[in-house]
Amino acid sequence: MENNFLLSSRKQFEYYKMLGERTFVQLNEEDFFWRYNTESNSIAIIVEHLWGNMLSRWTDFLTTDGEKEWRRREAEFDSANKDASVMLKKWEEGWSCTFTALESINMDNFSTPVFIRNQEHTIVEAINRQLGHYTYHIGQIVYIGRMLKGKEWKSLSIPRGKTKEYNKMKFSRPPTRDHFTTEFIDGYFYEEKDK
Repeated sequence: MENNFLLSSRKQFEYYKMLGERTFVQLNEEDFFWRYNTESNSIAIIVEHLWGNMLSRWTDFLTTDGEKEWRRREAEFDSANKDASVMLKKWEEGWSCTFTALESINMDNFSTPVFIRNQEHTIVEAINRQLGHYTYHIGQIVYIGRMLKGKEWKSLSIPRGKTKEYNKMKFSRPPTRDHFTTEFIDGYFYEEKDK
């Protein structure tokens, strides 16, 4: 049960990381910094926030509180960064920290309590909390990307008008035990932006 949960959670995190990255490749550098208005977050600001959250939550997450004293959460939303390479480096750094922490969980430490802002969580609760938080923000990233690209947007899942074709393909095969994200991660419906 625990191993299945950990594997499924990792697949989910990988899937949402992929959605963010398949949004990034469709955008121009200036798109990362576009804001609908002064109260809105740009993709770069959202990435800055995810990065800060990931480093805080997952660094030593079995032994220290997930809200680290060194984190500056408010500053994550005031990012003056205008360099896409810096943004992408932080994206990778945050995810690397996340996946390293997930890999450290095993049957010997699975019952270890995890604290976030002095509130105790089980490992399952802590992972679900972060998974929900990250999907919330990655959904924002995808939505901004889709707004910016308009008709040029390339779908990240089943393209509009292709549901019947997709279902026909799925039901023409024997039942499988693959994780549902596998074919999307493998790029079944996705074509990378021409470079």
